[in-house]
Amino acid sequence: MKGKAWSLSGKAKEIYDCIRKKGTVSKQDLVDVSRITGSTVTRLLEELLSQELIREVGLGDSTGGRKPILYRINPLYAYAFGLEISRIHCRLVLCDLQMDKLESRSWNMTESMTPEVLTETVGREAEDMLEKLGLAWSSVLGLGIGSVGPVDRQRGIILEPLYFPAPGWRNVDIGTALSRRLGIPVWLDNGANTALLGEFWADSFQSYRHMLYLHAGVGIRSAMMSNGHLVYGAVDMEGAVGQMIIQTDGLPHREKQGNYGALESYASLYAMERNMRSALKQGRESTVRSRVSDPEEVKYPDLLQGLAERDPLTVELFTQAAVQFGIGLSNLLNILHPEKVILGGPLIAGNDLFFRVATQTAVRKTYYYPEYQVMFSRGKLGDDALAAGAAVMVLERLLEA
Repeated sequence: MKGKAWSLSGKAKEIYDCIRKKGTVSKQDLVDVSRITGSTVTRLLEELLSQELIREVGLGDSTGGRKPILYRINPLYAYAFGLEISRIHCRLVLCDLQMDKLESRSWNMTESMTPEVLTETVGREAEDMLEKLGLAWSSVLGLGIGSVGPVDRQRGIILEPLYFPAPGWRNVDIGTALSRRLGIPVWLDNGANTALLGEFWADSFQSYRHMLYLHAGVGIRSAMMSNGHLVYGAVDMEGAVGQMIIQTDGLPHREKQGNYGALESYASLYAMERNMRSALKQGRESTVRSRVSDPEEVKYPDLLQGLAERDPLTVELFTQAAVQFGIGLSNLLNILHPEKVILGGPLIAGNDLFFRVATQTAVRKTYYYPEYQVMFSRGKLGDDALAAGAAVMVLERLLEA
């Protein structure tokens, strides 16, 4: 392996993580939070300073004696790559230890983007990013991957994802392949989890500890955080929320094993395209018709253009889908009661109508409202959420080891 060595004791990791989470702290802050003795904290701070993992950043306010020395992590001690693998595109980011993005690249998932081609593409782009910034591989801690599920995160394997345009994406040991190509440690999780992790760390105050993330695109993906920690089930849960039944005798799922009346049959890119094609075949008027010669040619960007033009039919279809999505969201709120919900993905990004109708519908159908209040957001990281969260995961896994 050619990446950055990481050799800290358990207690040193604990103190480093406290500094990372708090931002700027004094020795007494660390004693209060960690409940480690003052003499031990002093020794651990000296260890972290000697390795240049942290640095002194001035003096704090006096409480009667000498002003305390303040500490922060050294963001340039090392770097981490984060990779998003989705059905539509891939995104690679390079972050410092403050998780600020230094460089990013993205490319489409085409019919030729097999696992082997992706591995080589990531390797080539990562090398180019480091060269551009004048960084060596010896300064890189590792690569985190946030991928379409289902995944086996323990073994680093993408299992059987649906709707990839290229062949060969069944039971892919992507962790081993990329570790060999890059020469650094690699960790894998599903993309919904890494997106939620990224959004959690993007909140500098981390004021919300119980959070729900929903990503609406080709399918619907979800992640949950409780008390600041991701919630994992017995199997990978990422895509299961799309199978939530909102109408028992409803539409058949596009896959034979799917549920009748499943949420993603009403609120997904596929559902939106299907509904517009059906409406055009029925002879309904729409500006979308002028952009296609055959209703079967309708794609989601055509609907976005129709929405921008305030085409009545397009607005109607988006509103219907948002109501159905809001019903599914209300079911999750009634079960999980998160403090904050982050909505992301192509169906929501830049779509004020969908976001507004979906959240209003969810609130109206949420039990305990108005006593129970929930914050809705489209997040701070935007398109970078999955990849940036994957970079955060690198440091998280090293601190847990």
